[in-house]
Amino acid sequence: MSTWHTLAERADAYVLGLMDEDEHRSTETELEHDESLARAVAVSRDKFLELDLVGPTASVSPDLWARIERQLGPQERPKSAAAPPAAANDNGLSWWRGFGLSAAAASLLLVGALSYALLGRAEPQVIAVLMNEQGEPVVMIEDFGNDTAKVIPLSDVSVAADQSLQLWTLPSSDTGPVSLGVLDGWRTATVEGPDLPGPIEEQLYEITVEPLGGSPTGKPTGPILGKGFAKMPRP
Repeated sequence: MSTWHTLAERADAYVLGLMDEDEHRSTETELEHDESLARAVAVSRDKFLELDLVGPTASVSPDLWARIERQLGPQERPKSAAAPPAAANDNGLSWWRGFGLSAAAASLLLVGALSYALLGRAEPQVIAVLMNEQGEPVVMIEDFGNDTAKVIPLSDVSVAADQSLQLWTLPSSDTGPVSLGVLDGWRTATVEGPDLPGPIEEQLYEITVEPLGGSPTGKPTGPILGKGFAKMPRP
């Protein structure tokens, strides 16, 4: 029994590789003669295209998929839907492995799109995947535009006992970098920053390594752990 309640949801699931093999095969067959479905798939592909351009192409390490699954946690299906076989999740991820997307786009789409489109979570105003110097995804930032931002680690990071990690953004060149908060450990968390204008596309975000408790100057002083530019989720 299908869990996609609208044509748009079905198209998103097809494009994102979230269908099992039977659903995927059935959708491909319908695409040959169903113009409405074909248009919805075209819209979905265009909607998610920019997310694949967030970061440079990079090889996806095998343990990245396990970390993404841990961040997603158990996914609840509507009570009216039949329980899928145990391998259903693996089918979805196997499609991703075959797509050859950048590591940044893969992690962003799997964590972000699945959470928002299928679980109905509140949608952030912008999303940024921060990359390290090697072009590897380090963390995803969801900025909700209400002085709060969510930090979702995508890789394992550790710092010395006398150091802290601090999240920054650059609302404008006139303002300069502004701290959104010092992270209390390397885990998924929500930080509350100062009263700022709503975030915009291409706004810079970065995490730096600072002295314990945060930067003593109010501006970034330490090495950059990861940085990236914001993208706006497409409706």
